[in-house]
Amino acid sequence: MSTATPTPPLRFELPAPDIRAWRAGNTGTEGVWHFDSGQPGRHVMVSALVHGNELCGAWALLGLLEAGVRPAQGTLTLAFCNLEAFDRFDPANHDASRFTDEDLNRQWLDERMDAADTAERRRAAALRPWVAQADWLLDIHSMHEPSAPLLLTGIQPRNRQLARAMRSPEHIVVDAGHKDGVRMRDYGRFGRMDEEGGDTRSLLIECGFHGDPASRAVAQDQCVRFLEQSGVLDAGTLARQLPGWRLPDAPRQWALEVTGPVVATSSAFRFVAPYTGLELFDQAGTVIGWNGDGSDGVPVATPYDGCVLVMPSVRQARAGVTVVRFARRQVL
Repeated sequence: MSTATPTPPLRFELPAPDIRAWRAGNTGTEGVWHFDSGQPGRHVMVSALVHGNELCGAWALLGLLEAGVRPAQGTLTLAFCNLEAFDRFDPANHDASRFTDEDLNRQWLDERMDAADTAERRRAAALRPWVAQADWLLDIHSMHEPSAPLLLTGIQPRNRQLARAMRSPEHIVVDAGHKDGVRMRDYGRFGRMDEEGGDTRSLLIECGFHGDPASRAVAQDQCVRFLEQSGVLDAGTLARQLPGWRLPDAPRQWALEVTGPVVATSSAFRFVAPYTGLELFDQAGTVIGWNGDGSDGVPVATPYDGCVLVMPSVRQARAGVTVVRFARRQVL
């Protein structure tokens, strides 16, 4: 049976960046910067702070702006997204600044944005024109728990190919989306399959625990790799303007094909061990947790041989919340 125990607080070592000098943007949309090279090329967008407690992406965008990075071809858009939630950031209670009214990364349906009935839906509507015009999108996130970085591609083969070309991080999550709503990564053309999606590419990078300074280095590395692959800047220019940003290539890359979530039935969900993600279970039927409390607890077991855990966390556990995803692993 399960026993409910409090989740210990995690030490938050990454400070919040001071983005006041860059907050206004240059587009008329607060927090959005847009630069046009005047030369043909892709419309490329890098977004951060979709959740107000995910500081690594804000640090990366601040670094791009301070370094004066400009596209040599095409256009480049940099967006600090959920500024209202970010304004509430408190390292002692970082979960409270994840959003203001509801998760911004579940609102990317036109009917939700048009409703404009929450702070996040209004903000998504303001950002929508920039997302809609982008050909390539990198959305920078971080995690509730300490874990290795994960690059989420969606199910489109073109995004998997881009992840392989970027050569980092080691673990690539192939997932169909989120049950509670559409992510920015899947909005409009980005969510279409290859025959309809054309030249679009969209990736979501989970850089590690919110408060780990290493997440900032991962965010910077992913920006460099993504911008190089997009063609807006070449590798030499990026190395000169952003020295030290590129980390070593991953020794290999694994594709983790998500097969389904485990959804908590209450806040009492507990794992049988302190999993941090990417644990591999050889045998189907291995119990990894308990759903429910006391004598009513229901064992949760791996559904197939070679099952991998993706982003386990009980920090937000309550009825209806996904606490882990199951995935099959193969070489990318």
